[in-house]
Amino acid sequence: MKWSNYKYLILRRITQISLLLLYFGGNVYGWKVLTGDLSSSSLFATIPLSDPFAILQMFSAGAALGVNVLVGGVIIALFYALIGGRAFCSWVCPVNLITDFADWLRRVLYLDKIERKMWASRNIRYYAIILALIVSFISGIAAFEIISPITILNRGVIFGFGAGLGLLVSIFLFDLFVLKNGWCGHICPLGGVYSIIGKFNLFRVNHNSENCTLCLKCKDVCPETQVLNMIGKRSEFVTMIECTNCGRCVDVCDDDALEFAIRNVIKDIKGE
Repeated sequence: MKWSNYKYLILRRITQISLLLLYFGGNVYGWKVLTGDLSSSSLFATIPLSDPFAILQMFSAGAALGVNVLVGGVIIALFYALIGGRAFCSWVCPVNLITDFADWLRRVLYLDKIERKMWASRNIRYYAIILALIVSFISGIAAFEIISPITILNRGVIFGFGAGLGLLVSIFLFDLFVLKNGWCGHICPLGGVYSIIGKFNLFRVNHNSENCTLCLKCKDVCPETQVLNMIGKRSEFVTMIECTNCGRCVDVCDDDALEFAIRNVIKDIKGE
């Protein structure tokens, strides 16, 4: 086993687990590094951090939002707009631990080889954004936050799991037996929000077609295979907004045909 084939995967796991530990320590032991949860946090008890989608829901629900919450939302939005893209889904979100495990198990058990008629549009996540905002407006509460598996898992680690554990198990079983990358790749509205926010982010995967031998290992591990539509065709950056910047395609590429790089956004917009 070549450890270089797992470097980004290992870094992602370290990041996700470290964040959960910091939230746990902040709420249970009073650590000041990171307090709150993934919806609303404070870094070093000074810098506010807020989930932009949670803010949109609260705004739709008619809630009065404090300056700290708004500033925290702007900080997070700017980070993912300029650098992260949709990296929240693969580097931060704890539910990714569950869905990645389901995806790995699918491959180990060869479940991908079993023909299924189940199909779902990847645009469901964008419809879910609209639905969540409408329900928030009608109900007066942040609708998705109530049922969000991200919130349930994050707070479950801190305060203990309740009935919400059933939802997490359901997502695992859904991804394992029903639809490959079903939750993150098709349904989760937060993934849709970060896709939109990070449309023009600078840090992207770049493909060099001259080095590519069409082994297609990258597509085997990619949770959003449609973003690799240039493989075997042309050299270019991955510009589709659904890319999670997880780095798995870079990890498994033995041809050095894929790497992270800074893209020229102006050139991409002009289509040059």
